[in-house]
Amino acid sequence: MTTAPLARALIFDFGGVISRTLFETHAQTEATLGLPAGSLTWRGPFDPGTDPLWQDMQADRISERDYWYARTSETGEMVGQDWTELSDLVKAVRGDAPAEVIRPEFLATIDAARAEGVRLAVLSNELDLFYGADFRTKLPFLAQFEVIVDATYTGILKPDPRAYQIVLDKLDLAAGDCVFVDDQDRNIRGADAVGLRTVAFDVTRPGDSYARVRAAAGLAMTGAPS
Repeated sequence: MTTAPLARALIFDFGGVISRTLFETHAQTEATLGLPAGSLTWRGPFDPGTDPLWQDMQADRISERDYWYARTSETGEMVGQDWTELSDLVKAVRGDAPAEVIRPEFLATIDAARAEGVRLAVLSNELDLFYGADFRTKLPFLAQFEVIVDATYTGILKPDPRAYQIVLDKLDLAAGDCVFVDDQDRNIRGADAVGLRTVAFDVTRPGDSYARVRAAAGLAMTGAPS
């Protein structure tokens, strides 16, 4: 894998790029909520053929927010709760220890980036909307990120080119100096359109994805892909 010139900044989506997805932690969710094993059958990118709602989202028939509102509501109904906020599900199953589901490959990559002087930023469509505003205080690594742009507050969602430009303006960097990482193809296409160097993150292969992130950012390669 060819290593590119050193980037000046790494810009991460949040969600499945940084942490294990809710799809990956169904067993933990079921145990936490007192649901029988196998109750949660939606698998998103891990089995799209059996998740019609995910297919609708990928085809842009519904938004990513629509998908998660539906999953939050139906899971709440299973435990007798009226969950109407995107953060209700995440708080119920991850609120006490969110650091436990952070991807180790992500932590190793940001350590490598900081060692090389590469700056760190987050560009999310629904960071606080999905996780709750107090979530950030439970993740010490976020203190290492100098820019966090959250469409919960800006109202400008990826792939709108203005979303990427907000981050670039805050970093005071050109698009070609930055690597953007996201697990949704529409957001990668939006980033490509504004000239960012991009990595389409595959949540089913996080080790391989982070190897590609390091290569794209010009960082030393360590560890074995998965």
